[in-house]
Amino acid sequence: MISFVRVDDRMIHGQTVTRWALEVPCDGIIAVNDAAASNPVLKSAYKSAAPDKKVFVWTFDHFKESAQKVLDSDSRYFLITKNPVDMKKILVDFGFKPGINTVIIGPGNDRPGAVKLGNNQSITQEEAEAIEAIEKAGYKVKFQLLPDVSIGYWSDFKSKFGF
Repeated sequence: MISFVRVDDRMIHGQTVTRWALEVPCDGIIAVNDAAASNPVLKSAYKSAAPDKKVFVWTFDHFKESAQKVLDSDSRYFLITKNPVDMKKILVDFGFKPGINTVIIGPGNDRPGAVKLGNNQSITQEEAEAIEAIEKAGYKVKFQLLPDVSIGYWSDFKSKFGF
């Protein structure tokens, strides 16, 4: 089963493992990213960030093949992607229903073309379009770095992107 859905440009790191896993039940982490899953060094680094958890770094194809097995599992997994476009691919394009309706957007670095929404939370127009599609599919999107640090919901920011 999925216990938490998060977008985080660092995917798996200490904050995810120490803070969020204390707040939300977690037996393991599933990170979905083709580049990371195809790079043994990155894959190993992500796995070592959570030594006390089952950690999987999968391609989108592998996730699509394994999605039902994940839902049927008694283990509680965090589902994490690196950006909102990737999460849209899972939740909207694949039609994956994790059983929870809130998507947490964590860190998103400042970069050219991105709009800064808050501290370490910037998104591009393409990412905004993905978030809008995720909300239209029935999810609430919340911008939250830590369990006790939130800057608001998508509805608070969408007008900055023409929605």
